[in-house]
Amino acid sequence: MVLRVALVLWFATAAAARGRAEALSTEPGSSPLRQGTNVQTLAAYKQMSLEELMNLDVTSVSKTPEPYGQAPAAIQVITSDEIRRFGASSIPEALRLADNLDVAQASSLSWDISARGFNSSVGNKLLVLMDGRTVYTPLLSGVIWNVQDYLLEDLDRIEVISGPGGTLWGANAVNGVINIVSKNAKDTQGFYAEAGGGTFLEDFVGVRYGGTLASNVYFRVYGKYFDRGSEVFTNGADAGDSWNRGQGGFRIDAEASTQNLFTLQGDVYGGNTHVRPGGVGTPEADGRASGGNLLGRWSHIFSEDSDLNVQMYYDRTHLAAPFQSFSTLIPAGTLFDDLDTFDLQFQHRFLWGNRQQIIWGGEYRFTHDVVGEAPLVAFLPPTLDQNLYSGFLQDEIKLRERLFLTLGSKLEHYDYTGFEVEPNGRLRWDITDRQMLWGAVSRAVRTPARYDHDLYEPNPNYFLLLAGNSNFVSETVVAYELGYRAQLGQKVSGSLSAFYNDYDHLRSLNAVPGTSAVTFENHLRAHTGGFELSADYQALDWWRLHGGYDLLKEDFIIGPGGDLNQGRNEAADPQNQFFFRSSMDLPWHTKFDAALRWIDTVHNNSGPAPGAVPSYAELDVRLAWQVTKNLELSLVGQNLLHDHHPEAGFPNASQEAIQRSVYGKMSFRW
Repeated sequence: MVLRVALVLWFATAAAARGRAEALSTEPGSSPLRQGTNVQTLAAYKQMSLEELMNLDVTSVSKTPEPYGQAPAAIQVITSDEIRRFGASSIPEALRLADNLDVAQASSLSWDISARGFNSSVGNKLLVLMDGRTVYTPLLSGVIWNVQDYLLEDLDRIEVISGPGGTLWGANAVNGVINIVSKNAKDTQGFYAEAGGGTFLEDFVGVRYGGTLASNVYFRVYGKYFDRGSEVFTNGADAGDSWNRGQGGFRIDAEASTQNLFTLQGDVYGGNTHVRPGGVGTPEADGRASGGNLLGRWSHIFSEDSDLNVQMYYDRTHLAAPFQSFSTLIPAGTLFDDLDTFDLQFQHRFLWGNRQQIIWGGEYRFTHDVVGEAPLVAFLPPTLDQNLYSGFLQDEIKLRERLFLTLGSKLEHYDYTGFEVEPNGRLRWDITDRQMLWGAVSRAVRTPARYDHDLYEPNPNYFLLLAGNSNFVSETVVAYELGYRAQLGQKVSGSLSAFYNDYDHLRSLNAVPGTSAVTFENHLRAHTGGFELSADYQALDWWRLHGGYDLLKEDFIIGPGGDLNQGRNEAADPQNQFFFRSSMDLPWHTKFDAALRWIDTVHNNSGPAPGAVPSYAELDVRLAWQVTKNLELSLVGQNLLHDHHPEAGFPNASQEAIQRSVYGKMSFRW
C-alpha cells in the first residue's frame, strides 16, 4: 500500500512540477535555512568539498573534536550526504561505504561486519557506538545489527576506525571502532517525510518533525516502519526470512548557556522476524526483537582549553530466536534473551602547561541478562548480573612544532577476568598543513562473552555437546600501525594505512577428555597484516570519484592444546577487496551515483560442509531528481550484476544468497 501511494505521488508531483524546476537554487553560499522559516534548502545537503572533508571534526580517535585530516588513526568518515546519495536504507548498507571494513550480508536480516579480519555473524572484535551508547551484547560479545537503526536522514556521520581503540573505548575495540553520530536537533528543524518500496525493501515510511520548546531548546521526534522481503537459498529456493520493524524516538538539545549544553534522547522499536532455521524445505519459524533506550548528556565548557562531559544511558533489548528440530528427541524451540544495561561515564579535558592536553575519565556499567532455556541451547546461570568498572588517562604532548606524541592507557575490571590493561602510544607528524604521517603501538582485549563462559547444551540426545568454560581468558592483540593522509591540491586526497597484529589466547574448540562434549579454550595465536588504501578525486566540478583497496594476510598458529577446527574457524575473511564509487551532479537537478565492489574468495572450511564463498563483483546505483526545493524522487538498484549471490555463511542447505533488488523513494521536507 505504501508503495502504491508513493508511486502515485511521485508521478503526480512530477507532472505538476515541470514548470517549477527553475525555482531550484543550489548556488554556493546560499543559506541552509530559508529566512523566517525552518525549511532546509538544497544548500544544506550540498556535497562537501575535499578540503571541507579534511577539516571535518571527528571524535572517535581522541574523544575530543579534531580535524579528520589530523586524526592519527586509520579512520574513514561516511557523511550524511554519502549515505543519501548511494541509497543506503540501513546502517549496515551505509557501512559498505567504508573501505576499511569487511561488510557481508548473510541473510535478509543478518550481517557480518568486521575490520582487519575475524568476521562472523556476530563479530566480537569490533566496538560500535550510537551517539555514545555502546551497542553490545554480553551474550556474544558482538552487535545484533538488525536492531540498530535510526531515521538515516537524521545521521550526521559515521566514523569508522580500523585498528585498536581500547585505550579510550575499552574492551572489544580490538580491530576497530564504529561511531554513529546523529545530528543535533537544532539541525533538523522543520518537517521531513519519506516513503517508497520495491522488490526486497517492499515498503517503508518515515516521518520526522523538529521544532523549539523554548529559546535555545530544540527538539525532534520521528517514526519509521518497513517491511523487508525474503532472500533465497543458494539453490534459488525461498529462504522465508522476511521481517519488519517499527521504530520511534526523540532528541532534545538545550543550550542552557554558552557554557552548558544538555542532550536527552531515546528510541523504542519492535518487529517480527521469520526464518527457516533448518534450511531448504523446512518450515518457517517466527522470532521477535524489541527494545528501547534513553540517554542523557551534560557538557560543561570551562574555557576553550577545558571541558567536562557526563553521560548516562539505559538500554533494554528483547530477542526471541527460533531453533530447528533435529529429531523427535530434540524438538524445535526458541531462545529468549532479555538484556538491561545501565551505564554512567564522565570525562574531563584540560591543558597542562603549554604543551600537554590531558583527557581522563571513568565509567561504570551494570548489565542484567536473563536467557530462557531452549531444547538445544541454554546458559548457566540463566540470570546473570555483571559489573564493569574502568578508568582511562591520555596525554597528548607537543614535542616540537608539528610533532605530537600521545600516551595513554585504560584500566578495566570485569567479573570474568579481573583487571585488564590497554595501553596505547601514537606519534603524529604534520609534514605540512595538508600532509600527516602517524604511527601507533596499542594493546587491546576481547573479554569473554557468556557464550564462551556459560554456554551448555541441555539435551543429551544431540550428537555433540558444547559447553562453556569458566576458565576462558581474554583474547589479546598487540597492534603496530603506520599511516599517511594528505590533500594533494584541490582535487586529490587520500590515505594509506599499514598494520601488523599479534594475537594471543584466541578461542579454540577442544574435546573434554572422557566425554562426548567439546568446550572453548584459548589455544590459538595469530599474526595478521596488510594495508588499506583510499583516495578521492574531484575530476570535474560536478563529478567526484573514489577508490579503495584492502589487503589482509592471516597466519593462525595452533598451540600445544590443539584446536578441533585447526584454526580455520577464525579465518573467514577475504584477502583482497576493491571499491570504486562515482558521484555526478547532472543537469536538470538530477544526481547519479554508482558504487562498484569486488570481494575476494572467503574461505569457510570449518562449517558443516567444506567449501568457500566465491569471489564476486556487485554494483549499486541511484538516480535522483530534485523536483522542487522540497521534493526529491529517487530510484535505487542494488546488487545489479547477479540474480543472487552468497556473501557469507557455510556452503550447506542453510546458506543464503543475496538477490538483486530495486526500490523507489520519495522524500519531502518543509
